[in-house]
Order: sequence, then structure tokens, then C-alpha cells
Amino acid sequence: MKKDSLNYLKSLKVKPGKKINLLKDFSTDNKQKKIDKKEGELMMANGIKNLAKMQDKLYAHDEYSVLIVFQAMDAAGKDGSIKHVMSGLNPQGVRVASFKVPSSIELDHDYFWRHYKELPARGEIGIFNRSHYENVLVTRVHPEYILKENLPNINTLKDINGKFWKSRYEQINRFEKNLSENGTIIIKIFLHVSKDEQKKRFIERIDNPEKNWKFSVADAGERLHWDEYMKAYEDMLSATSTEYAPWFVVPADDKWFARLCLTGIITEHFEKMKFHYPKVSEAQKAKLQEVKAALLNEK
Repeated sequence: MKKDSLNYLKSLKVKPGKKINLLKDFSTDNKQKKIDKKEGELMMANGIKNLAKMQDKLYAHDEYSVLIVFQAMDAAGKDGSIKHVMSGLNPQGVRVASFKVPSSIELDHDYFWRHYKELPARGEIGIFNRSHYENVLVTRVHPEYILKENLPNINTLKDINGKFWKSRYEQINRFEKNLSENGTIIIKIFLHVSKDEQKKRFIERIDNPEKNWKFSVADAGERLHWDEYMKAYEDMLSATSTEYAPWFVVPADDKWFARLCLTGIITEHFEKMKFHYPKVSEAQKAKLQEVKAALLNEK
């Protein structure tokens, strides 16, 4: 990967321990990166080919798994980004999990329970479309949802205070550290879309009959809480971006550029791990030659 591209991707990373301001610290567009769509699509095509090779080595290496977490406001492009990543991977080695409103059974367990079940095995890539972070985002904006979890000593909205959220961030960090220490590489992507761009995409979904199904009146309702969500995201990103599980804030107003950044971030993580195919011993090589000779001598 070119040095300037690598430096740009590093600028998207939320530094551990840093309190961020999404409006001031991160852009939603690609104006600061001088690259056109045609050049970007060519780079993406090459990147996708490389991901396929890296996935094969990940599977053969069989010591690590990769978990890619997507979070974003509605219409930021999560589904399209996942399809983009999947286009270059062997679907047999990928698990995609989309998390909706928790069921009554899920609410009777701790909020990590339903995510544990979807984690990738060694050699696999797991993709979370929304994740355990919903429990510090949607619930932060709508704390009344927390009461449905029937948590000890949480009886009223007054019990859901700053101390509660600090504890929940710490729980998430412990959860991810445990995964990391046991061989899961965690890549967390926040697709950073502007309020104006979301409005434009909502209108497109309404005007296009083929996209009507993608529009939810509830999504429009959540838009009324935009500022509250931005505050929830800022607090969450600041508290849970770590060296072992970093957050990347990806500009999402231009879908093609967001996907280019995404490809680069994943590729950079793979390259850093230096996955390789298992080495074959001299004895095994000799045995392979014996098998080859036998195959060639078949009548």
C-alpha cells in the first residue's frame, strides 16, 4: 500500500483515549483526498483481488479470525459496503450477522449473548451489520429500552446515569480485549454520513418505487434525534477505540470513496498480520512426490 494512502487511512483512526468531536475532527466527504471516482474504482478492483488472496491465507493459517463491525446512521451505506467486501471473498469463509431489535429471549440474557453466537471461527471472517454497540447508541438516545433488560438495580430512568454508561463502555472493552487475546482481529467501521446526505438518500428511496421497501417511517423519526445520536457516537467512539480494537471514521457521503477506504483499512490489517500458508516438512514433500509419481503411473 502506498505511503500517502496509508497515512490517510491512519487519519481516519480514532486515537485511543482521545475525546473526539465528529463535526470538527472528521469529514463526511472526500474533498481532502484528491482522487477521482474512476481512479478509485480501479484501486478498489485491485484491492478486492488482494482481499481474496489474503482470505485464503487466513483460512490456511487457521490461528486467527477477523471481525468487521459496521455502525452508522440510517442510509449511510452499511448494506452496500458489506456487499462490496463480500464481492471479493469466498462466501464459505464469511459469516454475516445483522442485528435487529432484540427478542424477548435475547433480552433474558446479557446483551453480548446474541453476538457471541455469531462470532467467526478461526480462519473465518465475520461481519456485524450493527452490533453490541447498539446497546450504547440506540439505548443512549432511548434509555427506556434499558428497562426492558431487567438489570439488577436498574429500576427507573434515573438509574441510567453517567456511571451506568461508563460501566457499559468498560464491559465492551473487556469483551473485545478477550476476543483479541484469543485470536480475533477486530476492525470497527463507523460510516460517517452528513445529515444533508441522509436527507437526499431518504428522498431518493421515497421517489424510487424500487427503493420504497428500504425506507422506514421509523428511520425518519430517528432523524429527529440526530444531535443526540451524534453525541452518543462521539462518546462511544472516544471510550471504545483501543489499540486491540480501533474505530475508523470513514467519510460516507460518496459511497465509492467509503468503499475504497474500507478496502484499504481491511487490506492494511491483513498485511500487518503477515498471514502465510503452512510450511510443509521435507518428509511431507517427499510423500507428495510419491503420490504424484503414483498418479502419473496410473493406467
